Amino acid sequence: MQANAVRSSVDLENKGFYKLSRMTRIGFGAGDMAQNLIYQTVATYLLFFYTNVFGISAGAAAFMFLVVRLVDVLWDPFVGAFVDKREPRLGKYRAYLVIGGIPLTGLAILSFWNGFSGQLWYAYVTYVTLSLCYTLVNVPYGALNASLTRDTDEITKLTSTRMFMANLGGLAVQFGVPATIQHFAPNHDWSKPTASPIWFAVMSVYAVVGFGLLIYCFTQTKERVVMNSEHSHTVKYSDLFTEFVHNRPLRVLAFFFITAFAILAVSNSASAYYMQYNVGQVQALPVFNALSTIPAFIFMPLVPAIKRRIGKKGMFYVFLSVAIVGMGLLYAISTVAVLKDQLWLIYLAQFIKSTGVIVATGYMWALVPEVISYGEWTSGKRISGVVNALTGIFFKAGFALGGVVPGFVLAMTHFDASKPQQSPAAQHGILWLMVIIPSALLVVAMYIISQYELEDPKIDEINREIEARHLGRDGESV
Repeated sequence: MQANAVRSSVDLENKGFYKLSRMTRIGFGAGDMAQNLIYQTVATYLLFFYTNVFGISAGAAAFMFLVVRLVDVLWDPFVGAFVDKREPRLGKYRAYLVIGGIPLTGLAILSFWNGFSGQLWYAYVTYVTLSLCYTLVNVPYGALNASLTRDTDEITKLTSTRMFMANLGGLAVQFGVPATIQHFAPNHDWSKPTASPIWFAVMSVYAVVGFGLLIYCFTQTKERVVMNSEHSHTVKYSDLFTEFVHNRPLRVLAFFFITAFAILAVSNSASAYYMQYNVGQVQALPVFNALSTIPAFIFMPLVPAIKRRIGKKGMFYVFLSVAIVGMGLLYAISTVAVLKDQLWLIYLAQFIKSTGVIVATGYMWALVPEVISYGEWTSGKRISGVVNALTGIFFKAGFALGGVVPGFVLAMTHFDASKPQQSPAAQHGILWLMVIIPSALLVVAMYIISQYELEDPKIDEINREIEARHLGRDGESV
């Protein structure tokens, strides 16, 4: 009996609690870097491209962003159930990095093509299909995270590496896109239709490099913690709603996702308008945007140590508070005349704000495998694809706010892209998008995360109990 117990302990370590190599962590992180190069470029600059280069009104663009997100609500759970039910030869989840990556690359490029300038139908066709293909990559990629290991320490390290690399992609987007377009655009003006060929060329490069990174992620990862094949056929579309009702930690995380991505998307969408029309130094946009990602390279490698010291909830509270402080500084600097021209103060406030936002929104991805395990513990089914489809709906809803809210605020304050100077009302609307609305959402996010109940000892106990059940079904003595 003692020998059986020792063997069971070893099996638990070997079967589910895998140690991940550095190359696996880097390879997995390359997948998020790829998606940032492609989709963060879309999320950050597409609204600006539509209103200033392509020639669509802010209101029409905002309504289109809303339509696309409504389509996602129907599409995401279908994709989640689809990938959970199937066992592709190239891998249960990683196969879709290739299958979905090819059309995603092409559509991202076409979205920034000005061949049908001002034609709303073309924007709808390209953006809707782009979003559908992004889901076909992003949902399986998210599920891949939970399929690599059950070990919470390894998940923390994996998430830290993932977010470090994701923010490398983010830095390339936030700094590289405006810097490159401004450099090559006629008269260094990136906000006119004459700059459209440069927008198209830059998106083409980013999309192709992103696809190469998706292939690299595919080659470096392998699913090892997945649903038993005999249970795969039982997965159905309605599992998303069943899981949402019965999995309370998932509900908490889902609402945190929508809030966190709304913070990111609203402020990121407004940054180009803010630097051009409020600060009046659009040439400084690359540095300003770079400061929204640089803190990741300082603080994300420290996340495992910080979490051990103050716990996951403590870490969220501290960094969300830091973000609020940064937002307050940015508002004060932007409204006090004597400070408004001090660009270094604006940079400082942006760095402080971004430090808080990056760590809090980066670490939330480590919680996804936890809620997947909780659902498996309660229902017996590890429906990683379905759970990631649900979180996908909520984070895309947050991204939608990055297009819908700014578009409507700009329309309500009579923003006019044809004018080099905006009215005080339009400038104040831009400041609301940069500071006031994200600050309110930060407070909401802090309350939401306070409701999360899966501390590390609890999730470790859940994972070990799940593996013990598996060993019991396999005929081992437990």
